[in-house]
Amino acid sequence: MPTSPDLTRPSDAPDAQPLAPYDAVLLLSFGGPDGPDDVMPFLRNVTAGKNIPDARLEQVAEHYHHFGGVSPINGQNKALLAALRAELDARAVSTPLVWGNRNWAPFTLDALTEAYEAGARRVLAVVTSAYSSYSGCRQYREDLWQALDGLAAQVAGAGAEHPLQVDKIRAYFNHPGFAEAAVDAVVDAFAQLPQDADGARLVFVTHSIPTTMDEASAVSGASYTDQHRDVAAVVAATAGERLGRTLDWDLAFCSRSGPPNQPWLEPDVNDQLRALDAAGTRAVVLAPIGFVSDHMEVVYDLDTEALATAAELGMTAVRADTAGVRAPFVSGLVDLLLERAAHERDRSAGRLPEPGPVVGELPAWSEICRPGCCLQRAGSPSGVPATCSADPLS
Repeated sequence: MPTSPDLTRPSDAPDAQPLAPYDAVLLLSFGGPDGPDDVMPFLRNVTAGKNIPDARLEQVAEHYHHFGGVSPINGQNKALLAALRAELDARAVSTPLVWGNRNWAPFTLDALTEAYEAGARRVLAVVTSAYSSYSGCRQYREDLWQALDGLAAQVAGAGAEHPLQVDKIRAYFNHPGFAEAAVDAVVDAFAQLPQDADGARLVFVTHSIPTTMDEASAVSGASYTDQHRDVAAVVAATAGERLGRTLDWDLAFCSRSGPPNQPWLEPDVNDQLRALDAAGTRAVVLAPIGFVSDHMEVVYDLDTEALATAAELGMTAVRADTAGVRAPFVSGLVDLLLERAAHERDRSAGRLPEPGPVVGELPAWSEICRPGCCLQRAGSPSGVPATCSADPLS
């Protein structure tokens, strides 16, 4: 049964296939619980193989129960799915859309099964993570491989060849559409500050990861941290031009987990707010540039915890929107789909694809992941195969 039958098929689109050779698009995301009874099973999926006791998971579960046990990410993904369908229809692209998640229904295998049963044999994936790292790239590609194994077993038995080929668009943190959506959100947030908040500082926020994972991400060309700093500099400069002022900015992190003795990226956003308060800053805009939509890390770690910290400090704080379904972002994702399809046609014809547009100093990310890309630790392959790579095992 299709996940969203009113969205996955085009509405009165002509019979054109600008996304050839792809015959389906997969929106691939993290997933989240739909109600209180889903929370613990969901968290067990997220932490599978990490030996994290339920007592610790129950502490994290309170974040979800604060919102009735419902993660905002599912509603956000449904909205993005609808926005992508509308943009594809507007460009006469009739390719079907399916939606799958790593950690909760609809799972990746569900989505690939839906695509396969509808006749698809080549699928192009859009991951709802803009940056390249293990948790934002390779872990999704490992999940895709495992789902393809599962689909093969359903179709032809265990050990059979994958019946689908899945590729992905490039990491899009420095694509103009993502950056423009972030600029618009920052400008809108500054407009919400009181008129006397002239010295407000811009604090970009992203998900913390272990420092070893950050170092390993640099194999692809620039580390996870450097990717954020590259686009943050562009967003701050462009938003500042529109606001008629120079925006001083910082990069902070949220949602640290793992054992206390394991180094993760810092500073934590709450610590950064305290440091800014000590330095005399009285107003901030928190810009969740590391998140495509309002994950739990945004609505709890920022809207609940960080804004509470700012209030305790007597600091005025406004949280900027995520890219969500802002028009530049949605249009940019469709541009990336068309770009990837054109590049695949170029390769089939023996032509060298032209790099796509970027902002900032870093080049367009590779669509086919390099060997050693996005490992948890540099030089230490996990042994788990991953799709969309020149070497699935490296």
